[in-house]
Amino acid sequence: MDSSRTSQSNSWIFPTVILCLFGFFSLMRPSEPFLIPYLSGPNKNLTSTEITNEILPVWTYSYLALLLPVFVLTDYVRYKPVILLQGLSFIVTWLLLLFGQGVRAMQAVEFVFGIVSATEVAYYAYIYSVVSPEHYQRVSGYCRSVTLVAYTAASVLAQLLVSLANLSYFYLNVMTLVSVSVAFFFSLFLPMPERSMFFHAKPSKEGPPKPPGKDAGPGAAQEAQGTAQQESRSIPGSLGAGPLGSPKTGNVLSRNFVQWFQDLKECYSSERLSYWSLWWALSTAGFNQVVNYVQILWDYKAPSQDSSIYNGAVEAIATFGGALAAFAVGHVTVDWDLLGELALAVFSVISAGSLFLMHYTLSIWLSYAGYLIFKSSYMLLITIAVFQIAVNLSVERYALVFGINTFIALVIQTIMTMVVVDPRGLNLAISIQKNCMVVLGCYAPSLKLKITTMII
Repeated sequence: MDSSRTSQSNSWIFPTVILCLFGFFSLMRPSEPFLIPYLSGPNKNLTSTEITNEILPVWTYSYLALLLPVFVLTDYVRYKPVILLQGLSFIVTWLLLLFGQGVRAMQAVEFVFGIVSATEVAYYAYIYSVVSPEHYQRVSGYCRSVTLVAYTAASVLAQLLVSLANLSYFYLNVMTLVSVSVAFFFSLFLPMPERSMFFHAKPSKEGPPKPPGKDAGPGAAQEAQGTAQQESRSIPGSLGAGPLGSPKTGNVLSRNFVQWFQDLKECYSSERLSYWSLWWALSTAGFNQVVNYVQILWDYKAPSQDSSIYNGAVEAIATFGGALAAFAVGHVTVDWDLLGELALAVFSVISAGSLFLMHYTLSIWLSYAGYLIFKSSYMLLITIAVFQIAVNLSVERYALVFGINTFIALVIQTIMTMVVVDPRGLNLAISIQKNCMVVLGCYAPSLKLKITTMII
């Protein structure tokens, strides 16, 4: 009996180690901070207009189209096949990036990377099918931390190789291809879950993990953020062994979708939650848009062919600074119910100011500094927002709310892309697009003032 209990208590270790190895190597991508210099350099010889208006928007459209279908499919096939799909998509992305030529090939890169982004849902959701509830928080922390470490290490490594060894951007992409291939190799050893949250749910005596409550700090909510977007409610009834297309399958699908709709309707009936969710969606959309196109801005101010660039160092410092800011929020004793709105308003203004600095300064160093401030402020603010949204929700519902908020953010980002960037929209010049980015950055403070007024 004791040996059985010991075996059960240790059963989470192997899948956690494999999943963390997959997460580490899939995020160990030293080529990413230098993507735009690589595309605009002699290897691909693409113009800034082609990159901005024809190539980068494809990722946004692909991600939006695939997000919800993949979310449902992930649970239906019990996670591991989707993780394998993500690993294969990583490999295809970098094979195309290395050996593809021309605008069409790079658009294919962005489309396949949209699959990578949409299938990320499986990385965090997987642990909830193979790990017992008492280990959820610990394993979630491991999975999230290893990705931050990998991204920071990759950025530092890339900067050192570019600055000290004068390594070609092509070989940074070769290193990335090797890394994501190793990630796919490790994913093959993940155990296949026997259950999932929706379609293959099984009755269990184990209760769900305790949600962040009034006595929890934002750190707890921030810890849950990475998993919350992927996790959702286990609804009575499962597919079991029923074949696809059977009446049982149809009934379970119908019950699941009806229950999701009812939960969302009840959650968003709260005015406070609705306003915080709207801020979250707008802020995330703006943040993603800035991150996607910031290298275009830097290349405009300091062309990579004529200047020494430090994109890798900046990304490493920004990631570390943002994680440190979010960590600090979780360990500072503050009544966020009282001061959260004020902090959000103040730092939203700071974020908007950093965008103005990035745009109007003639110095690449000041533009780098503005980005550091912007990214650190966002990670701090989103931690507070996550806590304010999750604090009044059960653990079954806050994941669903964050998933929908992510989808809304992506819809907003898609609209911005279509109007400002896409050739079928306004097709604005790059210099005007940078102005639009600054204007969009000012929306968050304005909305925050409205939120403060409505809540207080």
